[in-house]
Amino acid sequence: MAKKLYVGSLSYETTENTLREAFSKAGQVESVAIIIDKMSGRSKGFGFVEMSSDEEAQKAIEMFNEKELDGRKIMVNEARPMESRPQRGGGGFNRGNRGGFGGGRRDNW
Repeated sequence: MAKKLYVGSLSYETTENTLREAFSKAGQVESVAIIIDKMSGRSKGFGFVEMSSDEEAQKAIEMFNEKELDGRKIMVNEARPMESRPQRGGGGFNRGNRGGFGGGRRDNW
């Protein structure tokens, strides 16, 4: 069964190919994803690597946790399941029942 690993403290220059190449030294890599900021298009400095077995995942943790990659000491551990977050209210263009935009004349501008 595949095991997903969290990889943190990544250099902004680290690519998915770099991660795949490095982690393949520990075993078969199923998938790699570096999380990208939607606004800037830049790496958020963390990502996920999915190894094909628990044994390979453990080996990757031992090989890479607190080791240097692209000039940064990275953090590698087992990824936790994503927690559900409360829904955020407000924002957007849904005005709901907030009334209109007034009217009438404004002679005193």
